[in-house]
Amino acid sequence: MGKICIGLFGIGLDTYWAQFDGLLDRIKGYQKSIGEKLSKNGLEVIDAGLVDNPDKARAAAALFAEKRVEAVFLYISTYALSHTVLPVAQNLKVPVIILNLQPVEAIDYEAFNALGDRGKMTGEWLAHCQACPLPEIANVFNTAGLDYDMVTGWLDDPEAWQEISDWCSAIQVKAVLRDSRIGILGHYYCGMLDVYTDITLLASVFGSHFELLEIDELKALRDSISLQQIQEKRRQFEKEFTVSTECSGEELNRAAHTSCALDALVGKKRLDAMAYYYEGWDGNEHENIITSVIAGNTLLTAHHVPTAGECEVKNVIAMKILDAMGAGGSFAEFYAMDFRDDVVLWGHDGPAHTAIAEGSVGLVPLPVYHGKPGKGLSIQMSVKHGPVTILSVVQGPGGTFLLCAEGESVPGPVLQTGNTNSRYRFSIGAKQFVNRWSKAGPAHHSAIGIGHMAGKIEKLAALWGIECLKIC
Repeated sequence: MGKICIGLFGIGLDTYWAQFDGLLDRIKGYQKSIGEKLSKNGLEVIDAGLVDNPDKARAAAALFAEKRVEAVFLYISTYALSHTVLPVAQNLKVPVIILNLQPVEAIDYEAFNALGDRGKMTGEWLAHCQACPLPEIANVFNTAGLDYDMVTGWLDDPEAWQEISDWCSAIQVKAVLRDSRIGILGHYYCGMLDVYTDITLLASVFGSHFELLEIDELKALRDSISLQQIQEKRRQFEKEFTVSTECSGEELNRAAHTSCALDALVGKKRLDAMAYYYEGWDGNEHENIITSVIAGNTLLTAHHVPTAGECEVKNVIAMKILDAMGAGGSFAEFYAMDFRDDVVLWGHDGPAHTAIAEGSVGLVPLPVYHGKPGKGLSIQMSVKHGPVTILSVVQGPGGTFLLCAEGESVPGPVLQTGNTNSRYRFSIGAKQFVNRWSKAGPAHHSAIGIGHMAGKIEKLAALWGIECLKIC
């Protein structure tokens, strides 16, 4: 994926420049500093300069269209007429984030009133009246049915710049999802109706490509793996996992063999994520493959190709979102509650995101995969203690939306079942969380990431034009 471009333009009123000496240069300086700060978010900033009449607005729109900007930041430098804004937004049809950033936290009233010249006072006032045209711009955007949002504060306001940074992150993640190739290997777990997915609807919302995969191709790739590749993969296991002494050499080789084949499949199909599930006949080679994927899929997940079991396509998108935000994104579900400690116990079998583990990540043998065929190796870990975000992509009667919650991963006893297991505490309490989350109607799986990411997720949903429901 190439450099992601965003647009920046300021607005003002050309009538003022001859009336108030130094005002134009001053606000151009403010806009330059905004552009420099924006560029620190890993985006290429296309600055169309200060737009102070409709002709310049059309020129700015043409520049942004040529550079294919993902979104536009509109800086209100002083009072400006709304007809300097509308041509840009109308011609581009990309989200507009209005920056209502005045120079300082508060005007120095004493120094202002001591200027002694009402003309100079007016010029100084105009340098601080960014909020003045905000209702006018919103009125016109609402009337025209255009998407926009706003950030209000001052030039060095840390809260405002956190919002702006969240917008930049959301713009990047939107581009990542649009360019992602998501593999679907196998089929759904029979009867798991909440997991069934309308792929066409997902493609229409996120822009992702969905590649339907054949397990026969994975087998053919596995048949081509060399002994040297298997030995190299075994060394990677030792480096990235704490390999239990209970793991037999035979099982380690089987998992390493399949992991190499998964790498080959991902490379051949240029996959950025994958959902999978398969069973196969007892003793069939396909069953042998599918019961040895957990270690390899965990490595893929840790290296930015998230994989979700039980063919949970919606959830692998949630995992990809959190991974693109740098938060991890591990496959999970809640399964029990500890009412004494007011926490929800959360985890899942199958692949995990080892980059967000608390302590070591165990590779352990399981004598049975509950509800699934066979036996083999599994991952045992807990999510890093501290702030976490839970995310689900939901398809409901009204379409696709994002469901999220912020909580804390807390220390305490967990079940040593050879799966990921963690304890999460929520501001609304365990009972209310489980009720409210479930009532929203997600599939029973979700993605777990570290850090509080709801601000970014809400902005991402706004860029997609879908709802984001935050539980807590």
